[in-house]
Amino acid sequence: MDLPVYYKKLTPAERRLVREEYKKIQNNKCFYCGGDLDSDPPPFIMKRKINWYYFPKDFLKYPIHLQHDHRTGMTEGAVHAYCNAVMWQYEEVKTR
Repeated sequence: MDLPVYYKKLTPAERRLVREEYKKIQNNKCFYCGGDLDSDPPPFIMKRKINWYYFPKDFLKYPIHLQHDHRTGMTEGAVHAYCNAVMWQYEEVKTR
């Protein structure tokens, strides 16, 4: 599979396949924190406060997310759900 891909054109099934491909490429490590995707994110991530008001109710339902750049729409890698929230709140919000 050629990566990255344009996130918004992917169906949910395609997103799952792309996420699994990134997990393989990343040796099952989170794109953001480098922690094992089958475990909780490390404490330095988990202690970051998240304002859950800005996120969908079931945001943490799936523990691994497919991260994409909101400016370009291109996928970047597989991340812990909590890392995805940290990235959005602490990094992407600054650019809006």
